[in-house]
Amino acid sequence: MKFSIERAALLKAVSQAQAVVERRNTIPILANVLMEAADDGVSFKATDLDIEVIDKAPAQVERSGGTTVSAVLFHEIVRKLPDGALVQIDEDQAAGRMNVTAGRSHFSLATLAKEDFPVMASSDYAANFSCDAPVLRRLFDKTRFAISTEETRYYLNGVYMHVAEGADGQALRCVATDGHRLARVDAPLPDGAADMPGVIVPRKTVDQMRKLLDDDDMQIAVSVSETKVRFATPEITLTSKVIDGTFPDYVRVIPTGNTRKLEVDAADFAKAVDRVATVSSERSRAVKLSLDEDRLTLSVNAPDAGAAEEELAVAYGDEKLEIGFNAKYLQEIAGQVDRENAVFLFNNAGDPTLMREGGDESAIYVVMPMRV
Repeated sequence: MKFSIERAALLKAVSQAQAVVERRNTIPILANVLMEAADDGVSFKATDLDIEVIDKAPAQVERSGGTTVSAVLFHEIVRKLPDGALVQIDEDQAAGRMNVTAGRSHFSLATLAKEDFPVMASSDYAANFSCDAPVLRRLFDKTRFAISTEETRYYLNGVYMHVAEGADGQALRCVATDGHRLARVDAPLPDGAADMPGVIVPRKTVDQMRKLLDDDDMQIAVSVSETKVRFATPEITLTSKVIDGTFPDYVRVIPTGNTRKLEVDAADFAKAVDRVATVSSERSRAVKLSLDEDRLTLSVNAPDAGAAEEELAVAYGDEKLEIGFNAKYLQEIAGQVDRENAVFLFNNAGDPTLMREGGDESAIYVVMPMRV
């Protein structure tokens, strides 16, 4: 194998691949990236046995072939090469080495045979459809903050992607919850997605896939089976196992009878919560909301640290209400609002609170109150 490649193209491809590699693993080959050079360019493949990413990059290939090298080490080398450098890569099979040359820099890296690199089993996908990058980005960006980190409730360690009945007919829906807050976001159902099985996309896959979605003009090819999900662009293919578990019936926890309506500027609200929460105890992070006619008072009382209070002008016309929340949860939910106003719907101090963006019901959030 021998080829020349622009440093920028190489860095982009290797960055995507090495991000999948687990830093600690007991199988040496899993720490490596598989490079395969062919006529049309070079492909870079990495896997942790649950996720596999393949990234293609254009290159001048003199001799086709393939090998594997340490993904993290190779990425660090490429990252430190000067911008605009032309990188020459040449495999010395007899010595078990791969030579990397750029200008006056030269590296000789240990390799492992490409035949030992694991291959993810192929899958028959029940549904194949295309989705605009901004649509997928909105679905996952607005839900991933609510993914649970509790390993014991593994079925909550991802985003539940499925077909559901939305306000305007069938929708592609993503839901995440950790038991304290819930995010539910809908998008118009793409052609070909109607037969899609509901799958729980793991947190790591969501984080990796997010890197594919920065180009607004890009179409993402999505394939879904009972056990796997695949997201692909012309250059990158990300295949992942899905979480083998049953997502809970989230519809039951979304309140439908909350009538006390608060409308507030989302950015002002998030900043005010952040300010008063400065004195809250690290453990509880509790903030109290006191609602009165067109006035919201945010307060924190932490005996060890002190107290804080801030008043906001809001639209609220119902009876007085005092309710407490985890400050971090309030900030994260308010941070999802793209429109100017956030609308909170309350019932009483002990019941879940609903939040949406203005009059848009395609994205709703639920947060559980806490005692203050």
